[in-house]
Amino acid sequence: QLVVVESGGGSVQAGGSLRLSCTASSSVSIDQYYMAWFRQVEGKDREGIAAIRTGGGSPDYADSLNGRFTLSEDSDKNTVFLQMNCLNPEDTAMYYCAAGWVLSTHSLLPDVYNHWGQGTQVTVSS
Repeated sequence: QLVVVESGGGSVQAGGSLRLSCTASSSVSIDQYYMAWFRQVEGKDREGIAAIRTGGGSPDYADSLNGRFTLSEDSDKNTVFLQMNCLNPEDTAMYYCAAGWVLSTHSLLPDVYNHWGQGTQVTVSS
């Protein structure tokens, strides 16, 4: 069982930056699982934006990000960081972190994850 906790959302003006954090914890030793970020606007499907296999994997990103977001990992703390730059109002959404043992080819698909955080709101004003 994984417990996932996000932090770092908030409000920012267009062009600004935010950094989201996500920590996964478990009562047993865990490694080489995926941690991923998704976002969802009310009334729309949850969108995968970035994922990484913990323990040194390379991040995967949604094509739509155009290089504005960077996902990094602090493996000692089971924590990943999503650095979001050049934010625009279209980035406004609830951002969710998920964790689990998934196939690399499915890392940005929300349906394959069983462990989710509570979500953190990101609001970008024009």
